[in-house]
Amino acid sequence: MFETIYTIPINEAFDKSIEEGKGCPFCRLYEKFENDELELILGGSMMEPDVRIKTNKLGFCHRHYGGLLGRRNRLGVALILESHLAEIRGGVKSSMTDALKGAGSSACARIRELNKSCYLCSRIEFSFGKVMDNAVLLWEAEPAFRKKAQAQPYYCLPHMELYARVAKDKLKKKEFSTFYEHISTPTLRYFDELQEDVSWFCKKFDYRYDDEPWGNSKDSVERSVAFLSVPADTEK
Repeated sequence: MFETIYTIPINEAFDKSIEEGKGCPFCRLYEKFENDELELILGGSMMEPDVRIKTNKLGFCHRHYGGLLGRRNRLGVALILESHLAEIRGGVKSSMTDALKGAGSSACARIRELNKSCYLCSRIEFSFGKVMDNAVLLWEAEPAFRKKAQAQPYYCLPHMELYARVAKDKLKKKEFSTFYEHISTPTLRYFDELQEDVSWFCKKFDYRYDDEPWGNSKDSVERSVAFLSVPADTEK
């Protein structure tokens, strides 16, 4: 069954990518969820006790600490850090248990756990899982959405793989074959364009091509990076 809270932004992202003729729709969705969560954590959610308990325990990854600082609300970040630092300090403090296990063993385990956790990543990962499920259901049930899927400029490689993996678990074999053709065709087409643009970008540094136009190659390096990689949590 569809979840409207996800199908609306899915359709909006797919429409926007077609309208602008660029971008992966799932990258758009990730960016939307990420921005929404960053605004929320520094706004109404910041002082909610249940949220603060989770942020104290999980903290944030380096990317999302950067995102919080980029919101220019240093007091809000400081308030979050105040209680988070206090909890971490308590967790890594040497104790009699440490002495029995071996000096520092539980403290190191806590630090190791902290390095792998992020409150915002966990929130976005949950939403992104729902997005993929609903995007498959939309493709299965709505002919209009199938046309949108085919008309996308491309799907970045990590999101194409994730979309296909979810679809393979949910669709019948024959349906999946059609589905895969719908998402792989625009991606492979864009792949070929990128290869040509990157090759031309390299040639432009040869004096023999000084007078030739750059064409679409000037931003080909940045576009290739965006095509090949996404934030770690969306790859799961």
